[in-house]
Amino acid sequence: MATTPDTLIEYPCDFPIKIMGAMHDDFAQVMVELVIQHDPDFDAGKVEMRPSSKGSYLGLTVTVRATSREQLDNLYRALSSHPMVKVVM
Repeated sequence: MATTPDTLIEYPCDFPIKIMGAMHDDFAQVMVELVIQHDPDFDAGKVEMRPSSKGSYLGLTVTVRATSREQLDNLYRALSSHPMVKVVM
């Protein structure tokens, strides 16, 4: 009987995460600090930022170096539970 892996992701890998939140001066910096807690080598210079058409929201794409499913799960939990974050994909 063949076993199926828990994930289709092969670690380590670069893994993009999209974060959406209300437009706020500190949003990007706060998210970068949170990401660094889970990926200490994260390069904050590679954060992609896109404001919404009306400027009410800011979308960020951060590409982390994923080393395990546990790391990604913990990062997703930290991001999605943060009060400034509306959506994490």
